[in-house]
Amino acid sequence: MKSCILKFCRLLCLLLTLPLYLMEITGLYGMYKRLFPWLAYNITFSYNDKMHKTKRDLFRNVGKFANSDGTLRLLEIGCGSGANFKFYPDGCTVTCTDPNPHFEKYLRLSMDANTHLTYDTFVVVSGEDMEAVRDESVDVVVCTLVLCSVINVQRVLQEVRRILKTGGAFYFLEHVVSDPSSSTYFLQHVFEPLWYYLGDGCMITRATWKYLEAAGFSELHLKHVEAPEVTRMIRPHIMGHSIK
Repeated sequence: MKSCILKFCRLLCLLLTLPLYLMEITGLYGMYKRLFPWLAYNITFSYNDKMHKTKRDLFRNVGKFANSDGTLRLLEIGCGSGANFKFYPDGCTVTCTDPNPHFEKYLRLSMDANTHLTYDTFVVVSGEDMEAVRDESVDVVVCTLVLCSVINVQRVLQEVRRILKTGGAFYFLEHVVSDPSSSTYFLQHVFEPLWYYLGDGCMITRATWKYLEAAGFSELHLKHVEAPEVTRMIRPHIMGHSIK
């Protein structure tokens, strides 16, 4: 019975998103992609406040992957407006990538506010195809709230392994699908069609940890956490790092 109710409610939500679907196939949805960076930039302040301790704990040991001369080359996939910059260690060199070029304006604001870092380039590429980045050229790769919206998670993780130096680390913080027995799981599956459009491709029902477990890293340090202060739809998170 519960499954039938879920499917019926999801169908109703799909009907509500029909105008958004029509906007997408006619190209009008592109206007929202120009607006989304502004929305993401402003939401970032609230999310960072609520997740400050979690992010601080996540990135606390990034510095140990620095080279013997103290340099640390870090690449962030889907950097958006630069929400993670303040958590990175002093002096590291950051390369930013994002498929949406309209983030650059807000990215520059974050760069100006975080002068403890050195910035390389902003590369407009998807996480699935970072051919502009050389093999084994970075010490750390970071990806937060991004694997939910990429088209091919497996391909992104292959690219991460390609560009990481041997012994380098991949840091992640992602919201994931809830436990099937929870009411959050029900809500995630019902409202996913609408969330997909409002979140610029965000999928709230991904079991992202399964992709990480199968990615072939030599080590995986992963834990499931709850983010009680954020909206209910994205409270279940995974966080950690893996080593090539």
